Amino acid sequence: MEHRTGRDRRRPAPDRPGACGLTDDDTSPRAPDRRRPRAVYGAGQEPDARFSLANERTALAWVRTGLGLVAGGVALTSFAAFAELSGFLDVVAALACFVGACVAGYALVSWRRNERALREGRPLPAPSGLPVLVTGVVVLALLLGAYAAWTAIGA
Repeated sequence: MEHRTGRDRRRPAPDRPGACGLTDDDTSPRAPDRRRPRAVYGAGQEPDARFSLANERTALAWVRTGLGLVAGGVALTSFAAFAELSGFLDVVAALACFVGACVAGYALVSWRRNERALREGRPLPAPSGLPVLVTGVVVLALLLGAYAAWTAIGA
């Protein structure tokens, strides 16, 4: 038996007869698309996979951003409780957690809108979440900066 390594290991190409169990004379009807959500995958035609995957990566980046805001809020409230700081930091932490949850929700809504547009051959909708996220991060930074200045002057 010959041992193959590296480049020698190749899977059969799907377009060759017999590859992946398919033959040229396979006339069986195509199985229905069972992917969910059906409102997205049941519309239009299958787009280029690169665009769908890019859309998914963008949605996952939004989810990571939301998760980061939630983690920052949890860390802030934990630090405030440990250091016995004012309840103001708890409010800022709760705001960060709320904005993080909204960002994660926006990721799903945006992914659905973009995927449907790709499938239906329409232009992609304008991103509406970015201005909201930027505004939220700026407000959060200003609140924390004001608190830091207030505690430094008062101490």
